[in-house]
Amino acid sequence: MKTSSSKTALFPPLQPYRSGMLPVDQLHALYWEECGNPEGVPVLFLHGGPGGGITPSHRQFFDPAYYRIVLFDQRGAGKSTPPGEVRNNTTPLLIADIEAIRRMLGIEQWLVFGGSWGATLALAYGQAHPQCCLGFVLRGIFLCTQAEIDWFMYGMRTFFPQEHDAFIADIPPSERGDLLRAYQARLFGDDGEVAARAARNWSRYEGSCLFLQPQPETIEACSDDAIAIGIGRLEAHYFLHGGFIEEDQLIRDLDRIRHLPAVIVQGRYDAVCPPVSAWRLHQAWPQARLHIIADAGHAALEPGTAAALVAATEQFRVQQCFD
Repeated sequence: MKTSSSKTALFPPLQPYRSGMLPVDQLHALYWEECGNPEGVPVLFLHGGPGGGITPSHRQFFDPAYYRIVLFDQRGAGKSTPPGEVRNNTTPLLIADIEAIRRMLGIEQWLVFGGSWGATLALAYGQAHPQCCLGFVLRGIFLCTQAEIDWFMYGMRTFFPQEHDAFIADIPPSERGDLLRAYQARLFGDDGEVAARAARNWSRYEGSCLFLQPQPETIEACSDDAIAIGIGRLEAHYFLHGGFIEEDQLIRDLDRIRHLPAVIVQGRYDAVCPPVSAWRLHQAWPQARLHIIADAGHAALEPGTAAALVAATEQFRVQQCFD
């Protein structure tokens, strides 16, 4: 499916046939929705961030006549409540949430689809519950290693110096040696106005680096407080704790899912999650099929990436990708 537009690569827009809120503890309730064919093959969409939330376009990577499409907002993200909440918010708890949704919906196994942090969570979930997974479609690989976290905080300046200077503008020079701690002090401090500004700066920084070609509307959307609070607070929270996984755990534990089919889609010019992580994952998991998109950055909706993701779900559907 080779097209010049991400919109023409996707399936047509569709609406959920049911949705709801699932309380998972005394603090958090998760928004979830189902689309497509209620009797179809289940597929789980895991959004990025952490804190990014789902959007209507995320439903469109899957043939709605074939797939039972399940999407949800992770703790503190999107329509889940409370927004931007970091208490009781860890990777093991997100994995438990996925299982709670699977059991609630009566699903035995599903295809797991995730990009960026969603790919991180897909791997962590699959390694914890391989018996529940049919396979994986993974984009923009982030293994949540310290080197990748450091790249986000400092290395992206190599390609986006102006955007990085804006990111650190509110941080005094004396604190710039540890930007993550500097942001922690502001995002989680007592001054709500300072915290909101820090969240906007963080979210805008990431939004400015997502695409190969600048997308002003995306940058502007990332500055919206409703989006920024989830992105800024939750990404910083997870970075501060190494994603609540051990260093290189996702590579170390690949044997738990090595037998399952997988496709990796990676933008050649992804500055947020550089291709070296996708290459490391593929080298450790050669059974997974790797597609490097020559004219793409990090975003899922860049034309080549969107087409490759749809092709992956279609290939899984016709059982040709995993022969």
